[in-house]
Amino acid sequence: MAGLLAFSRGVDWLNEKFGWLADYCVLLACLISAGNATVRYLLSYSTNGLLEIQWYLFGAVVLLGAPYTLKRNEHVRVDLLYMSLSPRGRLWVDTLGFTIILIPASLYLAWLSFPFFWQSFVSDEVSQNAGGLILWPAKLLLPLGFALLAIQGISELIKRVAALGGAIEIATDYEKPLQ
Repeated sequence: MAGLLAFSRGVDWLNEKFGWLADYCVLLACLISAGNATVRYLLSYSTNGLLEIQWYLFGAVVLLGAPYTLKRNEHVRVDLLYMSLSPRGRLWVDTLGFTIILIPASLYLAWLSFPFFWQSFVSDEVSQNAGGLILWPAKLLLPLGFALLAIQGISELIKRVAALGGAIEIATDYEKPLQ
């Protein structure tokens, strides 16, 4: 179990870094948006490239931020049942959810989206909009994001199994959204 927990720590570290990158993508998207609006109103100039880079950054926020959100146990869940369970029951629900739904679905989506990215990459696909950007970086976010989500799911599964076996303690508390 020690080797698996070391792997889990490595995955957590990796997704911490991608989560940090996603945080900065939010800031960068806001700055580009504000700059684009300012230039458009003051100088009557705009380009589709600035709009497209905002979409790319939003995709990065979602797809690179999802594994980090899972790591922090802040993802959306149906908490009606979950909150009424004991901590051990929550570990079991998480274990089954990761095993049956999250990991297989994430791997499948990564597998499905890779050819979509690869075709764009090898053909040097460019947006059809005037002033548009190359498309493969945005399309790369799909297989990368789903692969990172799958390995974070594996990391979380390792931690849940270790906690069920008594090797580690894990907080199963979940604070439902305030809205």
